[in-house]
Amino acid sequence: MAMQLDYHTIREIFTRFQAGEPEPLGELDHVNAYTLVVAVALSAQATDKGVNKATAALFKIADTPQKMLDLGEQGVIDHIRTIGLFRNKAKNVIKMSQLLVDDYGGVVPNSRAALQSLPGVGRKTANVVLNMWWGQPAQAVDTHIFRLGNRSGIAPGKNVDAVERAIEDNIPADFQLHAHHWMILHGRYICVARKPKCQACHIRDLCQFEDKTE
Repeated sequence: MAMQLDYHTIREIFTRFQAGEPEPLGELDHVNAYTLVVAVALSAQATDKGVNKATAALFKIADTPQKMLDLGEQGVIDHIRTIGLFRNKAKNVIKMSQLLVDDYGGVVPNSRAALQSLPGVGRKTANVVLNMWWGQPAQAVDTHIFRLGNRSGIAPGKNVDAVERAIEDNIPADFQLHAHHWMILHGRYICVARKPKCQACHIRDLCQFEDKTE
């Protein structure tokens, strides 16, 4: 685990991230808050590309909780069987949809606590939805962010909660809205798990990772 970088270094890192991609976007396809919640929940232990392929047809016929209930659990399974843990995920999607209809009038709530009360929705999923749909500076820490935060010193922490706090505490406020997207994209395409592409990294000179590749 690297040491926590200082304010000025972090500001320079995110200034470079912003210059490279001023308005970073999430890579999960969705058409409304409900389909975003479903897509993020389905993405656990799956790639965004795989989820998008599975949900392309699903969201055309089931883009509300009631439509998903009308489709039924087997109908959901038929669409998402290419995704890992598809049976359990389909069950959660139906349970989530039922709870949304029963308790929230079919409308996705926009508090973290309410979102986390939905089946299959943990803190990371709730943070993604709060950030991407409602524009809140919520930090969804996945494996890419955890790796980058600890390697570089941007946001070191022993667990995802510690990394989330480090992001919130150390990244300047004007970069908070897009911080997790910049970090996800950098971790997914540059600071990869095996053989990170350090030679192509535009924050290489600021990163504390000791085993940089040539």
